[in-house]
Amino acid sequence: MDNNEEEQQQISLVDEKGNEELYDVLFTFESDDFGKSYILLYPAGKADDEEVNIEAYALPEGDDPMDPQGGDLQLIETDEEWEMVESVLNTLLDTDDGDDEEE
Repeated sequence: MDNNEEEQQQISLVDEKGNEELYDVLFTFESDDFGKSYILLYPAGKADDEEVNIEAYALPEGDDPMDPQGGDLQLIETDEEWEMVESVLNTLLDTDDGDDEEE
């Protein structure tokens, strides 16, 4: 079996002016508390050591977080959802930072 499946997933977002920009998918996850799936993205082409602005959206209903197909990403509108997404992101970042310290 081929290990090329580890390639970075990418999606395009179109802004309010109609400009299309390519983003790398950081990760996706489901929240049982909110009954939604979420996707975290950052602009494509950034080096690992560059500071990036991570964007978060709710996936369209029925979209598989393991293989998001796109469509209209939904804005996260409540403070409770933002807090949950930030908590998941911080947990991921803390885990990644801990791996680096062990080397």
